[in-house]
Amino acid sequence: MRSRGSSNRLSNPGGGSAFRSRISALVFAMFATMATVYVAGRMWQEAESRVYLIKELDRRTGQGHSSVSVSETLKIVACKEQLKKLSAIEKDLAAAKQQGFVSKEHSGNDATPSKKRLLAVVGIITTFGRKKNRDAIRKAWMQSGAALKKLEEEKGIVVRFVIGKSSNRGDRFDREIRDENSQTNDFIILDDVEAPEERSKKIKSFFARAVESWDAQFYVKVNDDVYVNIDALGAKLSAHLDKPRVYMGCMKSGEVFSEPNHKWYEPDWWKFGDAKSYFRHASGEIYAISRALAQFISINKPILQVYAHDDVSAGSWFIGLDVTHLNEAKFCCNSWSTGSVCAAV
Repeated sequence: MRSRGSSNRLSNPGGGSAFRSRISALVFAMFATMATVYVAGRMWQEAESRVYLIKELDRRTGQGHSSVSVSETLKIVACKEQLKKLSAIEKDLAAAKQQGFVSKEHSGNDATPSKKRLLAVVGIITTFGRKKNRDAIRKAWMQSGAALKKLEEEKGIVVRFVIGKSSNRGDRFDREIRDENSQTNDFIILDDVEAPEERSKKIKSFFARAVESWDAQFYVKVNDDVYVNIDALGAKLSAHLDKPRVYMGCMKSGEVFSEPNHKWYEPDWWKFGDAKSYFRHASGEIYAISRALAQFISINKPILQVYAHDDVSAGSWFIGLDVTHLNEAKFCCNSWSTGSVCAAV
């Protein structure tokens, strides 16, 4: 015979399972609550950290966005780098304008702000074996020594002989020029080969060297068989300081000769059209160009076309540019009159 207690336990077999289920649910609820509190705390901390980081990034970058991704941050940095580069380019452009590509007076931004800009640099084109010509020029109009320096200081005109180097570098011809220059100090010695067929390249190199070496309003090319009236030259140049791009000389044109045996043969005759006539250009005895044009030659020297004759070559460099061609009768050296700039000798 079983007792009542035993009978009750046997008669309600699911009671213990329900009790255990209630215990498990309570424990699970406790753990869930704790997990929820933990996760909420972590999320709150992360949210606070994110807000702090965003505010800090906004403060450092100056951007007011509510959120800034890594890619956006990189874009901001790249943009700032581009702005720096753009600023540098704008400075270079301003410097180029200051150097004469636009009409602008000499200002304190130049490398030598306290030094007055010269009026002209005159290059006398000479060659080997013509020392007598050079000595005659020194005595007649160029001056030498202290007088040459005085010409530069008082009238703002620099005068130099221009010559290249022998194809056999360092030979007797180069040594003679080097010795002569050591006594007179009045040469521009170019790296170009000194040869008749290289004359046009030599003129191009002279303008490039001169504009890089001296800050002047004008650059003048003269042959070494020409007498120059320095005062008249200075007066003519000074009358055109208001023009930014000037090509001044005894302007001419003429026939292009295609016969190889002709004295003035032009190998590129076919480039001048069926009429075979040269464009307007200054006679080669003497002509002047303004600073902006000399700079144009210096910058574009490698790609400027040269022809058989240096005066034609120089004229071709300014075709297509906004240049004032000044036909000045006083630059025509075949006749001498009062106020003439030059005379052929």
